[in-house]
Amino acid sequence: MKWTSLNDLRESYLKFFESKGHLRMDSAPLVPQGDNSVLLINAGMTPLKKYFQGVETPPCKRVTTCQKCIRTPDIENVGKTARHGTYFEMLGNFSFGDYFKHEAIGWAWEYFTRVLEIPEDKLWVTIYEEDDEAGDIWADEIGVPRDRIIKLGKKDNFWEHGSGPCGPCSEIHFDRGEKYGPFIDFEQAGDCDRIIEIWNLVFTQFDNDGNGNYTMLANKNIDTGMGLDRLACIMQDVDNMFEVDTAQNIIKTICEITGKKYKDNEKDDISIRVITDHVRASTFLIGDGVRPSNEGRGYVLRRLIRRAARHGRLLGMTESFLYKVADSVINENASAYPEVKEKREYIKKVLQTEEDSFNKTVEKGTQILQELIDKMETNSILSGEDVFKLHDTYGFPLDLTKEILAEKNLTLDEARFRELMEIQRTTARSNQAFKGGWDEASLDSFNGYTTKFVGYSDLSCNTQLKVILKDGEAVDSCSEDDDVIVLIETTPFYAESGGQVGDKGVIVNGDSVLRVLDTKKLGGGQFVCECHTESGSFYVNDNVTAKVDEQLRMATARNHTCAHLLQAALRRVLGDHVHQSGSYVDPFKCRFDFSHFNAMTAKEISEVEKIVNEEILKASPVITEELPIEEAQKRGAMALFGEKYGKIVRVVSVPKFSTEFCGGTHLTNTAQAGLFKIITETSVASGVRRIEAITGHEVIIAFNAMNMMLAKIGSIMKVSSDSAIVSRCESLQSEVHELKREVDRLNEQISSSQLKGLYDNLEEVKGIKIVTAMLTGTTGDNLRKAVDGIKSKESNYIAVLAGVSDGKGNFVCSCSPEAVAKGANAGQIVRKVAEMTGAKGGGKPDMAMSGIGDITKIDEALLTVKSIAEEMLKD
Repeated sequence: MKWTSLNDLRESYLKFFESKGHLRMDSAPLVPQGDNSVLLINAGMTPLKKYFQGVETPPCKRVTTCQKCIRTPDIENVGKTARHGTYFEMLGNFSFGDYFKHEAIGWAWEYFTRVLEIPEDKLWVTIYEEDDEAGDIWADEIGVPRDRIIKLGKKDNFWEHGSGPCGPCSEIHFDRGEKYGPFIDFEQAGDCDRIIEIWNLVFTQFDNDGNGNYTMLANKNIDTGMGLDRLACIMQDVDNMFEVDTAQNIIKTICEITGKKYKDNEKDDISIRVITDHVRASTFLIGDGVRPSNEGRGYVLRRLIRRAARHGRLLGMTESFLYKVADSVINENASAYPEVKEKREYIKKVLQTEEDSFNKTVEKGTQILQELIDKMETNSILSGEDVFKLHDTYGFPLDLTKEILAEKNLTLDEARFRELMEIQRTTARSNQAFKGGWDEASLDSFNGYTTKFVGYSDLSCNTQLKVILKDGEAVDSCSEDDDVIVLIETTPFYAESGGQVGDKGVIVNGDSVLRVLDTKKLGGGQFVCECHTESGSFYVNDNVTAKVDEQLRMATARNHTCAHLLQAALRRVLGDHVHQSGSYVDPFKCRFDFSHFNAMTAKEISEVEKIVNEEILKASPVITEELPIEEAQKRGAMALFGEKYGKIVRVVSVPKFSTEFCGGTHLTNTAQAGLFKIITETSVASGVRRIEAITGHEVIIAFNAMNMMLAKIGSIMKVSSDSAIVSRCESLQSEVHELKREVDRLNEQISSSQLKGLYDNLEEVKGIKIVTAMLTGTTGDNLRKAVDGIKSKESNYIAVLAGVSDGKGNFVCSCSPEAVAKGANAGQIVRKVAEMTGAKGGGKPDMAMSGIGDITKIDEALLTVKSIAEEMLKD
C-alpha cells in the first residue's frame, strides 16, 4: 500500500474508470434537481435514479462519479464520536444495461490490488447467500479463497426498496490489523472495527412485484458505492475521517483561530470535530444555492451553522469565525469542486451573516436557559411553555435547547412545545384570514358549502348565491349600500393565494349589482367575495351572473407570467442559487423576492430586463397543464419550497425557458405582456433581494410620466433635447462646485479676519496661552483650518473655537504638545464645553470636535475654558 492524499485518491478512481470506457460526470448539486423525494442528495446513485428508472436516457451506458452527499439523522452524534459526520463523498461506477458482475467485480479487485496496491490478504468479500454466480466469480476468476468469501442474508447483502428493480450485492472489506483487536471470526472482527466495509457492488438484476415475486430484468444494471473518506482512512492508515489529510488541514485552521490543540482535551476535541464537519457541509450547501432559513434544506443549513457557532463559543470564541474556517475548506476542495472557489466570497458572507445573527440570539437565550436550568431538579423536565418562550421570544432554536439540556442529563416537554407552536400557527393563519366585518363564529355560516372554481377558462358564469354575511352574521338578503361577504356556488373569481391578489368584478341579477371588491379562500376551500351592494337587492338562492373584471385580470396575468420569466432570467444572470422567497402580483406591479446576497449592478438589472423582453418578443406560448406530481418533477418544474402539493399539480411553462408549479392565472402567450420594466431593486432581509417591476400599460404610463418630467426639466433649464438636459446638468454641477469653492475661500478670509487681534493680550494658565473665539459663518472644515493657523503662530496653547453656519454650530479644541504634556486633554475640554450647550463631543488629547446644542450659550461656554484649564493643567 502507498500513502495517497484524499484528492489524489478521488482522481485516481475516476481516471481508472475512465480507462474502462466510463464517462466521468461532475457531482450533481446537493439540492436535488427535479426530485422532491429527498431533501438533499444523500447517496451517490440518487442523482442517477432518472437513468435507472428509464425516465431519461443516460449520456453514456457507463458512468463514474464522485458525488457530494449530506446526511443529518445522526447530527447529535457528530463530534461525540469520530465516526459520525454529515458531509461525505461517494465514489461510484455505474452501468445502465451494459456490463454486469464479471466486469464490476474484476475492475474493483484490479483497482484495489494493482492501482492502490492493497495486499490481497487484507481483503475480505461478502456476497448474498443465494448469489452463487458472484461467489464463483470471486473464487474462480479473481482467486479469492472460498474461506474469505462470506455469505450473508437479505438484511446485509440484498438491495431493494419496496417494489421495482432490486438485486444482490457484494461488499469488499478491509482488515485493519491486530491493533483493533484479535481475529476470532469475521463477525467478531467487524464488531470491533478491525474489519470494515469499503466498497458495495449492487447487482440490479430482478424486478420485485411487491409481493415477494422476483423476475429477471431484461437490462441489468450496476450501482456501486465507496466512501472516499473511508478509503482515505485505509490508504493513510489513520483511525477515522477526522485524521484524513484534508480534514486535518481544516482542524489545523480551527486550532490556529481558537488557540486550542487537537487531542489535548476531549471536550475541546468534540467541538473541533463538530466545527470541521459542519463548516465543510455548510460550505458545500451554500455553494449549491441553499440559504439559511427556518424550513426544509434551509433549516438543515441553519442548524449546521448554528451548531458549529455554538461549539465555537465553547472553545472561547466570542466573534464570528466560521467564515475563516470556510477558507480552509475551500482550499482543500478547490481542485475537485471549482464552484466553491468561484463562490468563495459569497459562501463566506452567508456564513458570517448567519453566525453574526446567531451570536446576537444565543447570548440572551443561553443566559435565560441557564437560569431555567439552575432552578431545575436533577433528571427533571423543562416545561413546553419555557421552551416555547425561549423559541418565540428569544429566537432560541429547539434543537439547541435539547442539546444543551442533554449535556446536563436533562430533557424537555417537546410534545407541549409542538402543541403551543401549532396554536401559534393557527392563530397567525386566522389573523391573516379574510375578515370583512365578521368574527370567528361567522365561519360557521360557510360550513357545508363548496365552491366550484371555473375562472381559469371562464371569466363569467351563471351561478347561485348561497350565503350572505352582513356585519358578521348570516342574513337572507342585502340591499343598496350594504357591505357584505357572499359565497356563490360556482365562481369565476380567483381567490387570493400564491402571492396573487383576488379578482374584482360584479355579481348581477337584472338591474341589481354587487360590486366585488376582493376574493379570498377560506380554510375549508370555499371562495368568498367581499362586496358592496351598488344597486337593488339580493336574496339567498338568487340565480345570478358573476363577471370578472377582465381588464384587471389581464393586467394581473401579465405581472404573474412576467414573475415566472423574471425568475428564469435571474437564474441565468446571477446563478442557480436564486430561488423565489416570496412574490406579490396585482394589476399594477410585480414584486419578486429572491435569494441573493449582493445588490444587483446596473448591468445585471439591464441584462435581466433584456432577457425577459426578448422572451416576450418571441411570442412564446404559455402552457398550463394539470399533471401527476411525478410527471411535473420529471420535467424539472420549480416548486416553492415548503409548499405542500397534491398528487395532481398545475404546471405553467414557457417552452425552453421556464417551468414552475403554479395555481395562478396567466397569459396564453408571452407577447401579451407587451413590455417589462424593473423599477426598483432593494434588500428586504439578509440574503434576500426584492425586485419591483411593471408590465404592459403600466410601462407606457411610466414612460409617458418620465417624458413629461424631462420636458418640465428642459423647460426650466431652457433646453429642448434629452442630451442637452444632461449637458446642462453637468454644466450646472460644475458651476455649483466652483461657487462652493469660492464660498469656502471667502469663509477662510472671514475666519482669518475674525482671528486678527486674537493673539493680543492672551490670558495664560500655568504658562499655557488660552485662545477662545466665536467665528460666524464658519463651517467645521474652516474651523479646523483656523486651528492650523493658530498652530503656526503659537507653540504652547489651548484653543477652543466656535463656528456657526446656516444655524448649525461646532466647537473645535486643539492643544499643543506642551499643553498635553502638562495634562491638557482636548477631548475632555470639548466635551465639557459642549455639555453647557446641551451637546456631546470628544476626541484625542491634542484635537477634538463637537456639535453645539443651543447656539445662544456659546459665549457662556467659551468663558469656562480658562477654569477648565486651571483644573486640568499641572504646575
